[in-house]
Amino acid sequence: MSDRPVFVIGCPRSGTTMLQLMLHSHPRIAVPPETRFLVPAYYRRRVFGDLRAASARKALAQWIATDKTTKFRELKIDKDAFIRESEEGPGSLGSVIGTAFRMYAERFGKARWGDKRPSYVKQVELLTRLFPDAQFVHLIRDGRDCVASLKEMPWYTLDSFHAVSTWAEAIDAGRKLRRTMPQDSYYELRYEDLTDDPHTEMKKLCQFLEEDFDQAMVSPREAAQVAVPVHKVWHSNTHGEVTRARVGSWATRLEDWEVALAETALGERLEANGYELSGAPSAAKEHLAALQKTMQKRKASRLRKGMRDRINRLREPSPVAAMLTSGQKALAGVPQQRAGSVEVPQKV
Repeated sequence: MSDRPVFVIGCPRSGTTMLQLMLHSHPRIAVPPETRFLVPAYYRRRVFGDLRAASARKALAQWIATDKTTKFRELKIDKDAFIRESEEGPGSLGSVIGTAFRMYAERFGKARWGDKRPSYVKQVELLTRLFPDAQFVHLIRDGRDCVASLKEMPWYTLDSFHAVSTWAEAIDAGRKLRRTMPQDSYYELRYEDLTDDPHTEMKKLCQFLEEDFDQAMVSPREAAQVAVPVHKVWHSNTHGEVTRARVGSWATRLEDWEVALAETALGERLEANGYELSGAPSAAKEHLAALQKTMQKRKASRLRKGMRDRINRLREPSPVAAMLTSGQKALAGVPQQRAGSVEVPQKV
């Protein structure tokens, strides 16, 4: 049976919360609400020093559990127990982070954990540094529906040009992942197919995850009660049945100029993923120019962040990869425990 971590990725408003709940409904997989500490901990890793030292692991775990910028409390696991297990566990960044998710899975008596955050689609390299045996599930939705939904979110303060850029970046990232990642590590499915025939699509996904399909996965209402925070009112649809009600709703939610912009700028990407264009006229030159400017600024920002991270990698004080699952231990060269043997604690 697999114990590999599972990450749900995609453009924001592509249905990733629905898929999170469907996976959480599986008897062996637990996927919590967004916790917001994984990526910040990675970028802050030098602050805590050499994590092969128990005191450094304790400091990192205390930051994860108590800092106001994280959402550790959403896991509803014992803070002191997490700090203690991190202090006693393997000496790497991924091991401390993974301990939090493992303890969340243990809350439900489950063997595997997952994590969901749409922006992870552009951070897969980072995540595979932390969890080298991870599996990634990329949910793709019609870009016009994603743009329409993003515009309506109370937390989304950017304009339509940024929304169009966000979907394009997710699709482009997926293309690269499809080309470069092993087939057993990366999987794509469409929101429209998932909502049209959840039974078939979840069966195929379970095959990828090396898990038996469970009927509870196609009706995840109960999971929503524990895995979607009450304050996230924009996820209210997840408390009902899986539905196609919002498929194609962009036609009444986008303005004409936004449809023209999306189809002109995203047309090739839309058609490559099986979405038909409406035949809208070409976008106005000023709108295309504004979109190009937005895309260039976003790309420059990503390049700057990537450069900073490459420099930080040269000065890493300790191992990054987790050493918790069977695959992670094998990659790290940690001796596997034989059946019936007593495990000897590793020196860290």
